[in-house]
Amino acid sequence: MKGMVFSIEEFSVYDGPGIRTTVFLKGCPLRCSWCHNPEGQEFYPEMIKSPNGCLNCGNCEQYATTFHDKRVYSKECMDTCPANLFRMCGEHYTAPALCEKLLKHKTILQDGGGITFSGGEPLSQSAFVFACMEELKGKLHTAIQTCGYCEEYLFGQVLEKADYFLYDLKLMDDDLHKQFTGVSNQIILKNFITLAKSGREFVVRIPLIPSVTDTKENLGAIAGLLNQCGVTYAELLSYNKMAGGKYRSVGRTYTPGFDQHADVQIHQEIFEAYHIKTKLLR
Repeated sequence: MKGMVFSIEEFSVYDGPGIRTTVFLKGCPLRCSWCHNPEGQEFYPEMIKSPNGCLNCGNCEQYATTFHDKRVYSKECMDTCPANLFRMCGEHYTAPALCEKLLKHKTILQDGGGITFSGGEPLSQSAFVFACMEELKGKLHTAIQTCGYCEEYLFGQVLEKADYFLYDLKLMDDDLHKQFTGVSNQIILKNFITLAKSGREFVVRIPLIPSVTDTKENLGAIAGLLNQCGVTYAELLSYNKMAGGKYRSVGRTYTPGFDQHADVQIHQEIFEAYHIKTKLLR
């Protein structure tokens, strides 16, 4: 069994408790309008081009193609680029090979930290993630950052395996959720309620997207759900206005469908009314 990883970030302090190594798995069933990791959306390796330093020599364009409004680069593009702007994004690992790599920093990570599986959506490669968690069991604390979009039986399995959960809640209105992420939120909300009842450690993360998720209606609905589930703390993720910069590297144009330059509204008073403490992560 092999999984596909597009990045491994060491010494992370934002992806769970303590100092952690975060493994970003490639592939996601959602297409969030504000996604700032477009290189992690597809389930296959991609040749990506750095947006800076292009000499405009035209060599790569001889081998590039266009597919569904996306510019697709080949290995020949990488071989002919005089500025070495191309690299392959997406590397296959077996669970033992990845865990051997992760355990090299065990002495640092085991002191209150650990390993976080993120993405993309890590549960889209659930069998691989579960195999890694089995390898790491008893050696390092494991966390998973998930949007919760998976079958209920699958979510039940990860509840038994991961030590900690970072769970994204984006939009409570199902129609808006479909509009801005491409999928319904019904299974996401069901799995969240299951998580809240499970007794497992978790933190809710809410992306603040201008005029999309940061409205009083949406944040009020999320705060109401958290209150019903007994949640007293949540983390707010400020919109990354540099999100569009990566799209050119994967041959796409960033068209978010909202005013990306507008200021985000936090509406902290909504959470305070429900006695929910929040922390803004920038």
